[in-house]
Amino acid sequence: MAGQSFLDKLTKQFGAKIVGANLDALDPWIEVAAHGIIDVCKYLRDEPTLRFNMCNCITAVDYFEPDPKKAAKAGFDPHLELVYHLSSIVHKHSIVVKVKLPRWQGDVEGELPEVASVSGIWSTADWHEREVYDLSGIRFLGHPNLRRILCPEDWVGHPLRKDYEMPLEYHGIRGR
Repeated sequence: MAGQSFLDKLTKQFGAKIVGANLDALDPWIEVAAHGIIDVCKYLRDEPTLRFNMCNCITAVDYFEPDPKKAAKAGFDPHLELVYHLSSIVHKHSIVVKVKLPRWQGDVEGELPEVASVSGIWSTADWHEREVYDLSGIRFLGHPNLRRILCPEDWVGHPLRKDYEMPLEYHGIRGR
């Protein structure tokens, strides 16, 4: 996988669905628009010269600074970033795919952001997406069984969100 030629090929194929890249990073990455994730991921898996046939991990990063003074200096607008780590067993190369999402769908607090599920492309994504849904609060559209995986079904909130407040009590049991 050659750096700039790979990026040029993706940009030619997908246009505005490719919104950024840094192929010189320690973990080379491309940023994909949320609406393009399925098309780009199918291509990354199926293109014979790429064959990213393994989804190692999917996680989310919450870019949010709860302290207003620090937020003013943070240098970013609050958002969530999905991070997909993909590998090609055949070609022995890897890539990171990033998708930037709003913290809340339509900027309505409590409305989880949504993105299409890639579990139909890589079956391992099933569990990774459930973990991200549970802990970071991102809804994966088309997921076959999107429900909590680590927290109880009746748990309120998403513990890896930076504005999450741990409940003092759960079913009558005090935590602190």
